[in-house]
Amino acid sequence: MVLEWLRAADNVLWGPGTLALLVGTGAFLTIRTRFLPWRNLGYAVRAALGREARVKGRDGDVSPFASLMTALAATVGTGNIVGVATALVAGGPGALVWMEAAALLGLATKLSECLLAVKFRRRNRRGEMSGGPMYVMRDGLGRPGAAMGAAYALFAVCSSFGIGGMAQANSIAGALEASLGVPVRITGLATAALTLAVILGGVKSVARVSAAVVPAMAALYLGAALAVLWGCRENLPAGTAMIFRCALTPQAAAGGAAGTLMNTVRWGVARGVFSNEAGMGSGGVSAAAAAGGPVRQGYIGMTGAFFDTCVVCTVTGLAICCSGALGAVDGAGNAVDGAALTILAFQSVLGPAGGLVVSVSVVLFAFTSILGGAYQGEKAFEYLLGTRRVPIYRLAFALAAAWGAAAELEAVFCFSDICNALMCLPNLVCLLLLSGTVARELEAFQPEVRRKRRRGIIINFL
Repeated sequence: MVLEWLRAADNVLWGPGTLALLVGTGAFLTIRTRFLPWRNLGYAVRAALGREARVKGRDGDVSPFASLMTALAATVGTGNIVGVATALVAGGPGALVWMEAAALLGLATKLSECLLAVKFRRRNRRGEMSGGPMYVMRDGLGRPGAAMGAAYALFAVCSSFGIGGMAQANSIAGALEASLGVPVRITGLATAALTLAVILGGVKSVARVSAAVVPAMAALYLGAALAVLWGCRENLPAGTAMIFRCALTPQAAAGGAAGTLMNTVRWGVARGVFSNEAGMGSGGVSAAAAAGGPVRQGYIGMTGAFFDTCVVCTVTGLAICCSGALGAVDGAGNAVDGAALTILAFQSVLGPAGGLVVSVSVVLFAFTSILGGAYQGEKAFEYLLGTRRVPIYRLAFALAAAWGAAAELEAVFCFSDICNALMCLPNLVCLLLLSGTVARELEAFQPEVRRKRRRGIIINFL
C-alpha cells in the first residue's frame, strides 16, 4: 500500500507540470541573461579546464577545478549509462535530442544556481565555506526564504540517503556480483568503509578523490564509447538522422520502443534533468566551496551540465543507436534495457572487453556519486542542525550505503524521486525571483570576458 502511494506521488510530482517548470525556468533564464550562458560557453570551458582553475585561493576551501569535479562526481553516475538506455527504450531514439535540448536550457539554470551559491555563501564554525540553495533562499528572499531553505535542506538530506547512498551502492553491488561474483553484502561493507574513510576528511578529502577519479573514469568510458562509434562509423550518418527524425515525428518508435512525440519529449527531458541535476540546486553546494568570484564560478559550474549531458550522455546514446543494440530482446522476449543495453552496444564492437569497461564504469561512476552526494547532503544537514552533529550524518550515510547494497530499493527510488521534485520546486522559484540579480552580475562581468576574447585566450561559441 505504501509503495503504491509513493508511486502515485512520484508520478504526480514528476509529471508534465514539473518538467515544464524546469524547462520553462531554463528558457526564461536563458532569455533573461541575453543568452550569455550560450554565448560564453567557450569562456566557461576554458575557465574550467585552464591552469588558473587548479589554483586554490584564500577565499575558498578547494580550487574551482576540484569543486567542479566534486559536482561532476555527484552527477556523472549511473544515469549516464542506465538512464540514457532507459530513455531510448521508453521514448525511442529521439529522446536523446530532447535530453540535449534540456541540457542546453539547463546551462542558464546551472549557472544561476552556482553564481548565487557563491554570492550568498558563508564560513561555518570550522572555518569551512557553506553555501547552496538553502542559504540563497534564507539570505536572498527574507522571511519566506527561511522556510523555503529549511524545507529544501530537509528534502536534500533525505534524497542524499536514497539516490546518493543506497541506490548507488546497490548499483555497485549488482555490477560486481554480475561480473566477478562478489557477494553483495561484502560489497556493501566495503563501499561503506571506503565512503566513510573519504568523507571523514570533509570537502577537501572528497574534492581530492574526485579530482583524481572523475577525469580518469570519464577518459576510460569516453575512450571506449568513441571506439564503439568508430567501429560502427558506417552507421553513424543513418543513426544520427534517425535520432533527429524520431525526435520530431508524431510516432517516435524504433527498435520496438513505441510511443508518441509527447512520450519522447517526456523521457528525454526527465532523463536529461536526472543526469545533470540542473534545477535541483545540488551543484551550487559544491560551487560554494570553490575559490573565486560568483560569476566565474557560475560559468565553471555551468560546464558540469555540458560535460555530463552534451558529452557523456551523447556518446552513450549514439553508441546504443548506431551499434544496432536498441530493440534487442532477451531470452524471455523482453526488451533489453538499462546497463545491459549499454553493455550490449559496447560488446558489439569491443567484445567481452566492452562489457567489462561498462561494468567498471558503473562501479566508478556510482562510487564517486556516493562521495558527491554525501558532501551535498552533509551541507544540507549542517544547515539544519549545525556543524557539531555532522559526524552523526556521516556515520548514518555510510550505514545506509551498506544496507542499500543488498536491499530491494523500489520504495527508496520512489521516495528519493519525490524528494528531488520537492527540492526543485523551491529552488526554481528562488531562481526566478533572483533572476535580476543573476543578469546584473553577468552583465557586470562581461567586460572581463571581452578582455580575454581580445587577447585570444578563449573561444566564443556564438
